Amino acid sequence: MKRRNFLGMAGMGAAGALLHGFPAIGRSITEADALMIRADAAAKKRMADIALQAARSKGATYTDVRIGRYLNQAVITRDNRVQNVANSESYGIGIRVIANGSWGFAASEKMDADSIAKTAALAVAIAKGNAKLITEPVQLAPQKGYGEVSWKTPIEKNGFEIPVKEKVDLLLSVNDAALKGGATFINAALFMVNEQKYFASSDGSYIDQDIHRIWPTFTVTKTDKASGKFQTRDSLSAPMGMGFEYMFASPEHKIIGGPTTLYKGRYDMLEDVKAATMQVGEKITAKSVEPGKYDLVLDPTHLGLTIHESTGHPTELDRVLGYEANYAGTSFLTLDKWKTKKFNYGSKLVNIQADKLQPGSLGAVGYDDEGVQSGQWDIIKDGILVNYQTIRDQAHILGLQASQGCCYADSWDSVQFQRMPNVSLMPNKQTRSVADIIKSVKKGIYIIGRGSYSIDQQRYNFQFGGQLFYEIKDGQIVGMLNDVAYQSNTQEFWNSMTDIADKNDYRLFGTFNDGKGQPSQASAVSHGSSTAKFEGVNVINTARKIG
Repeated sequence: MKRRNFLGMAGMGAAGALLHGFPAIGRSITEADALMIRADAAAKKRMADIALQAARSKGATYTDVRIGRYLNQAVITRDNRVQNVANSESYGIGIRVIANGSWGFAASEKMDADSIAKTAALAVAIAKGNAKLITEPVQLAPQKGYGEVSWKTPIEKNGFEIPVKEKVDLLLSVNDAALKGGATFINAALFMVNEQKYFASSDGSYIDQDIHRIWPTFTVTKTDKASGKFQTRDSLSAPMGMGFEYMFASPEHKIIGGPTTLYKGRYDMLEDVKAATMQVGEKITAKSVEPGKYDLVLDPTHLGLTIHESTGHPTELDRVLGYEANYAGTSFLTLDKWKTKKFNYGSKLVNIQADKLQPGSLGAVGYDDEGVQSGQWDIIKDGILVNYQTIRDQAHILGLQASQGCCYADSWDSVQFQRMPNVSLMPNKQTRSVADIIKSVKKGIYIIGRGSYSIDQQRYNFQFGGQLFYEIKDGQIVGMLNDVAYQSNTQEFWNSMTDIADKNDYRLFGTFNDGKGQPSQASAVSHGSSTAKFEGVNVINTARKIG
């Protein structure tokens, strides 16, 4: 297939849903445009200095400047055809200031000196207008300037340099394997992001960053013509902060011990789709679960979503303070619980850490969008709530002397605000395998992959499904189940955690499109864990009607 036959923005078809929420979609560009020579750091510094000087001359007491070029590529296929290849670019400057104690923000796609200066002046004017409405001035945590520094995602292969034909051929081979294996139809897609971000501030930082993310995914569907029943299975891939090397797994990346082959740090899309095609057939004939109390063995491909919803979101300080109440909700982890230093969030095995440094993770950066250097810190320690996630104008609320570096904007024309870092469950310090955990279960269910879910606005009461469910009896996996979901509340659930595998099983789950804010922004974040056991969790049958 020749490039000109499928390159473009039209013809999304049924796969259009896969692009919903794809971050920073901008103008359509060609594949060659995506590889054009970028502006060098010296040129960006000159533009940033124009903004900094203009803002200061208009009365700003603090200014930060973000110059961003955001590249996105989506390759989408269905069955034996390409549905779409979309390349897009978004490029411009965002200027944030404090004047008269209040924030102001303005942005522009015009990058000449006069336009940049006018945008900076507009940001100051907005701040001064906002100042008439505030009850107390912004309190910004101290932040030293780093001078001229840079950071890059440590990739081995730049995905944007891989020919589109090679990506198309891979996806079509995945589809072909599924169809030959008996699938009724299949969608397969590959999404890639490159954020070329330059940050400068009146604190004296000039930070150039080059950030890469990749997400291969598919959905296999199989229909039983006799009964009319059908089942689906999504890919078990995790989106990653990596280059195209993520698509090349080898035997040393395999995780052994569970009911299906999984990989650590790499992904074999072809092997996954072959397994998925067999498993959807098994799901059609699998027995429906009997509701009741079960011990759950949760794989990281599933547990990551539970961590995201029941731990990541309720420990965002802006939610705790009610800043997100109108859209994303609030949090049951209120400040009074943190102040006691005794609030029992989970069992002593529950150690949850925020991390902006972990290689391969979606949230890994050198510096956040306020110029704060990335780091790590405990959120839950031995089951006790000890911290939250903060940015510079929140740090004083917790008595912190510095921001934790949780500021992010999904585009140059979006104002940066508090976003989730990687939030992960730490593995067992003792040697413990998945097989060891399964052997300890008398009556349980092993769950793999993310499914539908529901959680209340305070991130307390919830229900989670999955992709694959395996029944465990007397320490043995005895077969597949259907129609499984579990219900609990956050505190009860994490206190029921009684076992977890060691670091050899530790893997990342992630999401490209975590929505928050008004206007809504999407961010990418990872959640690591090893396979964990939760005792006596309430399981429901999702196919049975109530009453």
